Amino acid sequence: MISIQSKLPGVGTTIFTVMSKLAEEYKAINLSQGFPDYPCDPKLITEVTKAMKKGFNQYAPMPGLPALRELIAEKAHHLYGAPYDPDTEVTITAGGTQAIFTALGASISPGDEVIIFEPAYDSYAPAVKLLGGLVKPYELAPPNYEIDWEMVRKLFSANTKMIILNSPQNPTGCILSEKDIKALIRLTRNTDILILSDEVYEHIIFDGQTHHSIALYPELRERSFITASFGKLLHTTGWKLGYCLAPERLMKEFRKVHQFNVFSVNTPMQLGIANYLKDPSTYLGLSAFFQEKRDLFRSLLSETKFKLLPCNGSYFQCISYAHLSNEKDNEMAVSLVRDYGVASIPVSAFYTKHTDHSVLRFCFAKKQETLEKAVQRLMKL
Repeated sequence: MISIQSKLPGVGTTIFTVMSKLAEEYKAINLSQGFPDYPCDPKLITEVTKAMKKGFNQYAPMPGLPALRELIAEKAHHLYGAPYDPDTEVTITAGGTQAIFTALGASISPGDEVIIFEPAYDSYAPAVKLLGGLVKPYELAPPNYEIDWEMVRKLFSANTKMIILNSPQNPTGCILSEKDIKALIRLTRNTDILILSDEVYEHIIFDGQTHHSIALYPELRERSFITASFGKLLHTTGWKLGYCLAPERLMKEFRKVHQFNVFSVNTPMQLGIANYLKDPSTYLGLSAFFQEKRDLFRSLLSETKFKLLPCNGSYFQCISYAHLSNEKDNEMAVSLVRDYGVASIPVSAFYTKHTDHSVLRFCFAKKQETLEKAVQRLMKL
């Protein structure tokens, strides 16, 4: 038998695939995986189709089409006052996850330590481990998942290379405050620690609160990779397009990895998106759009036995069932699919040590009738 030594021996199929497969098997309503069940804007489809029909179907330039990079740079300057050069500091990627992996691939060497805040999007830790890095998890706890930055300081060592941030955060829906950012500035000042800021939900933030992008803060911007996703922006998660912003000296290394990873990404979609996003209202209205869904979903869930946790951004709502059952969260998630026909994600899957706080995550980026039908089933619990 021919075999290879696994680089990720403790990793199996992602929880998203597992729960979506269970949802299909039991014909359950899938509120587990983070994707909309409604169509994107027909105008966007028209723009991509026009690009295809005009013959823009071959390789794009390795960093991405200039028109799209220029638009992203203008957007960053308009929203955050950040002067990114579209030629040397913006790169189009095959989704946010590829941007994250490439940023890590460009900067993490064996023995480097990377601090992540858990529960965390599940690609961070495996990517660090694949590169020979060491994950230093900082565990956050419900209901507010607040960061004690003095405890973070205690995780620092001579080998600390990077801190990974995610705001608004998947899975908790929490956001970084200005106080958090100021603490991060103090902690990283006079160090060579890099920051990877996953901001794919930057335009999905609620109740008039502010998204504190790393791009807003020059002291952090100079040491940071910022990743984002058009899938979340445009309700097109299946297109797998995103981008990365970074100062030139960091982006130079990013592109070295990017060119041997995917080289370039979908040409007609890049052109279609560039034309579509010329109207800023296409993304500036997202907060109101998703807050309406969040408010509806929370109102519906308030009629169930679950306890709602805060949701300040993203399109995920977490609930606690600790007062209802001693079941492990993965067992509870399976029970909900099997017995009630609703799929969720157990939040322990977002912890390296599978820490279980009896919390489940639901995605509310769904049609109103989907959310209503799902909660009708959950009310039977």
